[in-house]
This record gives sequence, C-alpha cells and structure tokens, in this order.
Amino acid sequence: MTRRESDWEGVRLHIVTGKGGTGKSTVAAALALSLAADGQTVLLCEVEGRQGIARMFDSPRQPYDEHRLVAVPENSPGGEVYGLAIDPEAALTEYLEMYYRMGRAARALDKVGAVDFATTIAPGVRDVLLTGKVYEAVRRKEKKRRDARIYDSVVLDAPPTGRIARFLGVNAGVADIARVGPIRRQADSIMSLMRSPQTVVHLVTLLEEMPVQETADGIAELRAARIPIGSVVVNLAERSPLDKKMLAAAADGSLPRADFTAALKETKLAADDETVTGLLTEAREHATRVALEDTLRARVVELGRPTYELPRLIDGVDLGGLFELSHELTAQGMA
Repeated sequence: MTRRESDWEGVRLHIVTGKGGTGKSTVAAALALSLAADGQTVLLCEVEGRQGIARMFDSPRQPYDEHRLVAVPENSPGGEVYGLAIDPEAALTEYLEMYYRMGRAARALDKVGAVDFATTIAPGVRDVLLTGKVYEAVRRKEKKRRDARIYDSVVLDAPPTGRIARFLGVNAGVADIARVGPIRRQADSIMSLMRSPQTVVHLVTLLEEMPVQETADGIAELRAARIPIGSVVVNLAERSPLDKKMLAAAADGSLPRADFTAALKETKLAADDETVTGLLTEAREHATRVALEDTLRARVVELGRPTYELPRLIDGVDLGGLFELSHELTAQGMA
C-alpha cells in the first residue's frame, strides 16, 4: 500500500493537549480515525480516568485492556482504532509482571492498597506509570502476550496544557533521583522517546483569549523541556458568511435598514422597526466577534507551528461527527 504524505511522517506518538473545554479529547479521537483511514492500526489512549473514549465511540465503559473501537472502511484496506483507558494501579501491576516477573506480588500489593498509597503520597509516581504504559505501547515490536498488538501510531489524549510539560517530563525528575539501576534506565528510555522525532505534542485551542494564551505558554514550556511540538489545532472555528465590506459596514452601523426591511418582507416575516433594529444589533455584534477572532487567529499563526482548523459540529460529537472531523484533518494534511 502506498501511503499518502502528511505533515507528520515518521511520527509514532501523537500527544494531544489543550486547555480544558477546548475539545482536546475530540481532536485526539478524530486524529486517530484519520490515521486509521490511511491503513494504520492506531491505539487511542486516555489517562485522566474520565472514560471519554467510551462515550465518544458509544462503547461500554472500558476495562484496562486494548480493545477495538472501530474499523475504518476508508480507501481499502483501511485501518483500525483501538482504545485504552490507562489505570496507574493496573499499569504498575503489568509493569512489574512484564519486567520483573512479580505479577503475583504486585497484585497482592494492590489488594492491600499499597499501590494507591504510593501514588497518593507521591503524585509524580502516577504520571510515571501512565507515561510508562504509553512508552511500552509505542515501542512494542513483538507480541509478548497473546493479546498484544503492534501499533503503527499511538494517540494520547493527555492532561491539559497547564500541566503537560510536567506530565511528560516527570521521568526526567525520576532519573535525577534514581542514579542507577532499572528504574533509571526505564526513565531515561521514556524521556528519550518523549524528546525524539517519533513524538510530537499537538495543542488544541479556541479563538478565545485565555485558550490562545495558554497555548502560547504551553509551547514555551514544551520547548524548555526539549519536547517536540507538533501543530496547533483551532477547534470550533467558524467563518463569517459576510465579506469584508459587509463586516465593516455591520461594525460601524452603516448597513442599510431598507435592505433588511425588504428582505424580511420578501420572506413574509415581520419587518417592524424593532425586528430590523434587533437584526442590525446582531450584525454589529457578529462583526465585533469576527474581528476579535481574526486577531486571535493571527496570534496563533505567530506561534510558528502548522495550524489546522476544525468546524463546530452542528449535531454534537458522536461517531459520525468524529469521522467528519477526521476527514477535515486528512484534507488539511495533518494525517
């Protein structure tokens, strides 16, 4: 099969973050579908315990295993998307069994609450376990277990931008504490992946002041941590149906009232002064909002990263809507 070229050839780990409420989980799911449409087998992971993947794909609550969410019947042969809601306690049990043959002991620790205790008193341990599981999925080259799969790409629905650099860089702190031994080697390996060309972090924003500023701050923090930055995805983007001349007239209140009155009468709607004034007010507010969004759009461009825009879904986020968004990402060259 000949794959189409995308902006992120060679990337195996796509990390998606964004300020809360920007739709980062939706973008992560759409990206996974877009990659699968190219014939890839994709693992979509989440780490915040919200079971967002299950809701978006209309599937039952996910246990701690990798299970198929959907096959993508695009341009044969198509691909598949698997989902995984990573649980830190289960990840530790799996880690100890895989690398230290301590599965039974780890399960015993879990039963007495030792694992939960450790992750509570040392929150960084939780992030180490979560990133460690993602690392294992990306680097998997053989089926060590019968149910294991080899993935072409992994998409991680990561924590918000406010803590993304700390989340991804937690293993650097562990490496500083553990000077030698297997824990140090594991931490070094994970940080090598996070800082390698196989990894990029995509940031999701809205055309609003706070999300754009948090995106800029997140990019600065990721650069300082030497973690590769991918794209900025502008979600819920809307384009005005009015041209520049009409927007300018709407903004300064010079749209002809007579045109509105005639249009209302032609459609047999009420054309009284109150209705016309209300429409002119809405037009002015719309023009003001468009001007602000254009200013913020220019700020996003100034961040110097490839930028993609996704429209607002009229019928909300469901599987059909995710496919619609995935087609947008494909058309714009993201995947």
